[in-house]
Amino acid sequence: MVIALVIILLVLVILALYTGATYNSLVRCRNKAEEALSGLDAHLKQRYDLIPNLVETVKGYASHEEETLSRVISARNMAMNSPAAQKGKAEDILSGTLKSLFALSESYPDLKANVNFMQLQDKLSGLEDDILKARKYYNALAREMNDRVQMFPSSLIASLFHFLPLAYIETSDEEKAVPEVRF
Repeated sequence: MVIALVIILLVLVILALYTGATYNSLVRCRNKAEEALSGLDAHLKQRYDLIPNLVETVKGYASHEEETLSRVISARNMAMNSPAAQKGKAEDILSGTLKSLFALSESYPDLKANVNFMQLQDKLSGLEDDILKARKYYNALAREMNDRVQMFPSSLIASLFHFLPLAYIETSDEEKAVPEVRF
């Protein structure tokens, strides 16, 4: 009788330790993913702050290209104010308008030679690289969290404490398309 109670108690202690360790690892993984999204938001905020300076620089050289400049600012405002569920789509639209802004610079040699414009373009290019790295990092954490939430036996603990899989940040069809180059 005593041995049976000791065995039951030992099993309960092992289950409690496993549950606690699994719960803590799920919380840690979720927190890392939230931190990664916060870092991504910081990079996006830097990009949002840089865009008006870039547009103002281009305005001085290409004042009759108001439609392109307005689309860039409109896309920036939409991306800044979009809810989380639509953030990815809004960011894709912003990326597309930025490409048109840089394509516009090809038509204006004086603009391409402008030091301020080149510095802003370089800074934006660096930010785009940082944003890509932040997206990859978040997606890696989302995969790790999703593995833990969906794989047995940690899925039992995840469902018990209502942990859900995380959504991946995906590339839009527009960004996947091969750009057309004409000479």
